[in-house]
Amino acid sequence: MNQSLSAFMGSISREDTRKYLAEFIGTFVLVFIGCGVALVSPDLLTVSIAFGFVVMALFYAIGGISGCHINPAVTVAMLITGKIGGRDAGFYIIAQCIGAIIAALVLWGIFSGIGTYSLVNHGLWQNGYGAASPLQLSLGICFMVEVVLTFIFLLVILGATGKKSPREFAGLAIGLALVVVNLIGVNMTRASFNPARSLGPAVIVRGQALS
Repeated sequence: MNQSLSAFMGSISREDTRKYLAEFIGTFVLVFIGCGVALVSPDLLTVSIAFGFVVMALFYAIGGISGCHINPAVTVAMLITGKIGGRDAGFYIIAQCIGAIIAALVLWGIFSGIGTYSLVNHGLWQNGYGAASPLQLSLGICFMVEVVLTFIFLLVILGATGKKSPREFAGLAIGLALVVVNLIGVNMTRASFNPARSLGPAVIVRGQALS
């Protein structure tokens, strides 16, 4: 088994490592900036623009390296459509989740230095339903919102990155799409459309957020 593991790890090239590192850094930046802005200014438009614009910027920063998935839902969609292999998909998702968790941990470290901040009372902009939903929506409604808006977001991503689409505008289309879906979802579920972005803050906040 050790020989098999060594052979598997040995087959990871420098280019592969760059891709996985890009996904780690990209997801870290997404969660750190997006959730950080939401904690500082929870205004609907401000939060929506922050998440959308950071994804737009990241697309042009790391898109040429890893494709800028920074979202397990995107990675799974790319796997299903044959745009990425199974091994890469697995490492992408691991890198994304670790990046999101570390970003939430760093945010906690920063905001814990503010006297009025409380992890229990203010959280880290984690997603939720019921009492944890800004509009106190039920689990079923929140689930439906996330599924529908994630589908719309993925539809834009797959279309914008298609062979017949002008790739130079893909980042703009994807970023603006995220702004729009956030405008609907922020006050319902605190808008995720991204399992890693949901996982990171939940792991740090724990309690109801994690359950």
